[in-house]
Amino acid sequence: MGASTSFSIVREYLLLGLRFDRVEEGYVDAFTGDPELRRVVAAEPQPDPVELARQAERLLAKLPAGLEPARADFVAAHLRALACAGRKLAGEDVGFVDEVEAYFDVRISKGDPERYRQAHRQLDEALGGDGPLADRMQAYRAGEEIPPERLEECIHAFSSALRDRVRAEYPLPETETITYEVVTDKPWSGFNYYLGDYRSTVAVNADLKQQMSNLPRLVAHESYPGHHTEHCRKEAGLVEGKDQQEQTIFLVNTPQCLMAEGLADLALYAVVGPDWGPWAAEIYADLGLRFDGERAQAVTDATAALADVRQDAALMLHDEHRDVDDVVEFLEQWLLVDDDRARQMLRFLSSPLWRAYTSTYVEGYRLLRGWLDDRPAGVGLTERFARLLDEPLIPSALRTA
Repeated sequence: MGASTSFSIVREYLLLGLRFDRVEEGYVDAFTGDPELRRVVAAEPQPDPVELARQAERLLAKLPAGLEPARADFVAAHLRALACAGRKLAGEDVGFVDEVEAYFDVRISKGDPERYRQAHRQLDEALGGDGPLADRMQAYRAGEEIPPERLEECIHAFSSALRDRVRAEYPLPETETITYEVVTDKPWSGFNYYLGDYRSTVAVNADLKQQMSNLPRLVAHESYPGHHTEHCRKEAGLVEGKDQQEQTIFLVNTPQCLMAEGLADLALYAVVGPDWGPWAAEIYADLGLRFDGERAQAVTDATAALADVRQDAALMLHDEHRDVDDVVEFLEQWLLVDDDRARQMLRFLSSPLWRAYTSTYVEGYRLLRGWLDDRPAGVGLTERFARLLDEPLIPSALRTA
């Protein structure tokens, strides 16, 4: 009875998630489950978002439905996110802070400008020189740009180096593989398309003029031990090993995303450590490229305190309903970017599908970094990070722990 009931509710959850993709294309980030479910949804009439919200609430009321507590909590958190998404897609006015909380199981608030001023003081020291800080920061970034014709070569070099480390610490199926593509005209810097069967396509956006200090983190984030590694480990351990079919779907604007982005933003820290600069410099040197790893580390450490700025911008835009030009000016002031770069950021923050998503990076990193560093005595970073890769955790579970 229990197994049959749990199978039924998981199947309904998967069908519901697939229906959202018919209302808002891109809502399903990845689906590696039974292809018949896609065919069932494709044959249905166009879904009504109001009815999708009701379906989510009805399924939520049935839980735990034979599921063990951790699985029931996971599915419940995702159904709450889908219920809110259905209401939003139907045109209901949901406050932005409440929307983010429903999607990502976290409550957000504005950051502290004093932290931003302190970050600017650290950047001033790390960059050295004279003149306005914004000018020096933009000059530093320009000097760090990877020549477009060398980008793919650099991507593969870091991917290979990281893959060797990851496979030694977090074993992966022998058949796992990644195909890299350089793309343009996207609102993001990189994206992992997980295809199932331990395969990913990772797209890197050439429009953003990828920088040497960011590329190691980008490759770790999307590939090893970030998104690709997490997908592979969960497919092997939870889907193949434990038949947890709810893990075959990855939905935008759900707690999965906050956990995944926090994990991926910590990927380089987990596998290389805080002193990644000299390691990256060696790889660049092998390619004939000069890279000041120690300086890059100092700049990166200082800018980490500015992470909340983008979330503040989202709150200004969607919660305070501030003028777009005010938000652009705010981004330029604190992130030390030019008008074009600020408006590129605004494109992501304004997207109907992605507008709340910035919080996954800000709050995901904050929550998961605290959880990793507050580990019990005798538990190493590798062991602790492996739990994020392997277990179906949600933000509230980490806060409780």
